[in-house]
Amino acid sequence: MAPQAKLLAGKTAIITGGTTGIGRAIALTFVAQGCNVAVNHLDLEKDKRHLDSLLSEAAAIREKDPAAGRLAHLPGDVRDPATGPALVAFALSEFGTKRLDVCVSNAGICTFAPLLDLSADLFSNTVRTNLDGAFYVVQAAARQMALHNDPPGGGSIIAISSISALVGGGLQAHYTPTKAGVLSLMQSAAVALGRYGIRCNALLPGTIKTQLNEEDLKDDAKRTYMEGRIPLGRTGVPDDLAGPAVFLACDELSGYVTGAQLLVDGGLFVNLQ
Repeated sequence: MAPQAKLLAGKTAIITGGTTGIGRAIALTFVAQGCNVAVNHLDLEKDKRHLDSLLSEAAAIREKDPAAGRLAHLPGDVRDPATGPALVAFALSEFGTKRLDVCVSNAGICTFAPLLDLSADLFSNTVRTNLDGAFYVVQAAARQMALHNDPPGGGSIIAISSISALVGGGLQAHYTPTKAGVLSLMQSAAVALGRYGIRCNALLPGTIKTQLNEEDLKDDAKRTYMEGRIPLGRTGVPDDLAGPAVFLACDELSGYVTGAQLLVDGGLFVNLQ
């Protein structure tokens, strides 16, 4: 369905991990809402088809609606502290602006593994990608947003945390702490950056069908169990996160919201019975 209003018209955003899953859905929705978007990706050969289809879909949106935003992309590994600043600089140059309005820290990995067998390499890589990577891009975005003077300050930083920030997982002892850390990062950033008018919030997806869990959800028993626990009766899809992201990115809708956590889980968390 075409958007009824350009809620992000003229804004500039960066999104890490933007070619698949939740990042992709948010990127395309932002474009439809009039936002110019620069997405980060790893530039892996096996993922080239995802990038190509993303660019094609964004172009199709713009062809149908000239008021839609533009989409550009830049390779980079969020584990590298230089990637965040490079993505910010690229977005400003590509779209000819001095303002960065929105940052979505989305890049993340999750490889299920039992705690007793968890390797040091897997633990380190998960932390470096999910938590270190989030910090680097958030810091880079915040540094640029703090320079805004027309109007003074301003900007929205959105981190994709997880319901796993609030609950444990027997095969996720390396993953859940990173998502709790991302949530905590947004809370601390909200306190630190409020003086600049920068809002920092976290989205906490529940069970969403993405590349991270598609193999797990192929298990009929697991999928049936999960869907039975979700009050809305279905697992989520990436587009379920796009609307909440627009809400948090739009000053008119969420201008007094910062340091918040928004569960997008179909009611999974509250269904304890």
